[in-house]
Amino acid sequence: VQLRASGGGLVQAGDSLRLSCAASGRPFSHYYMGWFRQAPGKEREFVAVISWDGKGPYYSDSVKDRFTISRDNAKNMGYLQMNSLTPEDTAVYYCAADSSTGLYYGASVGSIKYWGQGTLVTVSS
Repeated sequence: VQLRASGGGLVQAGDSLRLSCAASGRPFSHYYMGWFRQAPGKEREFVAVISWDGKGPYYSDSVKDRFTISRDNAKNMGYLQMNSLTPEDTAVYYCAADSSTGLYYGASVGSIKYWGQGTLVTVSS
């Protein structure tokens, strides 16, 4: 499956932004989907993950209650709604997918099979 993330941009602290992840090549419903981010000088970190059927989303503590992950399998799309953004959320955001449950249960970044190209989110104070 090929993934393409979009929707990033420059916003102010407190603003909202919605990222999209377009999947192609194989039915998106076959895959768990997640979002990760990488800030300058830091390692890529987990943000959120959702099951193939939309159930049981999980979030990192740093974004819980502010971000919402969702998906529309009929449109082969995934989303990350980000509210109450802070400068600490500044990063390149990547969508990821894997048919293995590893993505859903906290597999390491290096073991995740499919990645989008990333979209930059910059939050100014």
